Formats: sequence, structure tokens, C-alpha cells
Amino acid sequence: MPEGRLVLQTLRSHDQFNTTIYGLDDRYRGIYSGRRVVFISAADLAELGFADGDLVDLTSEWQGEERHADRFRLVEYDTPKGCVAAYYPETNPLVPLDSQAEESGTPTSKWVIVRLTPSNPV
Repeated sequence: MPEGRLVLQTLRSHDQFNTTIYGLDDRYRGIYSGRRVVFISAADLAELGFADGDLVDLTSEWQGEERHADRFRLVEYDTPKGCVAAYYPETNPLVPLDSQAEESGTPTSKWVIVRLTPSNPV
């Protein structure tokens, strides 16, 4: 994997059924009043020069194309180094639709290569 890239896994929050969101809190992971978060290890925060709470833009790369999702808050979390996680459908724009599992044909939303860049102030 290229330097500075991470593997993104998309996931559901508490009070979410598939893409229907019933609340902005995720008591399972200690997130309240918002869903635009990226869970990231302390090691990756340090290596990439970010801090817990920083706002970042996410970019995925697939076959020469880039996809973007902006203004996510970094949350230090016990996730493996090199891996990040974020909620969907907020991160659906990052998933390349032509990248699919071989047998099921579903989009590869559990393995999306991304890079993080600081968000511009609003």
C-alpha cells in the first residue's frame, strides 16, 4: 500500500438499521451528537501528524479516480494500525462502485484505500 494510505472500513452506529439512522449518538463507541467521525489508532495519528479531534477530508483512490468526503473529526480509537473506520452512509461517496467482491458482487465497503488531509476552515 502506498505511504500515507489507510484501509477504511465502513460501519453502522448504534440506532442504525442498514442506512436508516435513528439517532446521532453511538453509545457503543462513545460518540455523541454527530456521525462525521473517523476512528483511528494513536499510532496512525502520530505517524500522520494529526491529533485527536482534528478535522480531515478523506480521499479514496481507485483505478486513477479520486472520490472525496469532507469534514470528518478524527477520534482516537483502539483500531489496528493502518486501519480506520467511519460510518456509512456518510462515507458512501468513497466506495468505488466498480470495486466489488468476487462472489457476491457487493461493493467493497469494508476495504477502501484512503488518505487523510487537513480540512480547510469554513
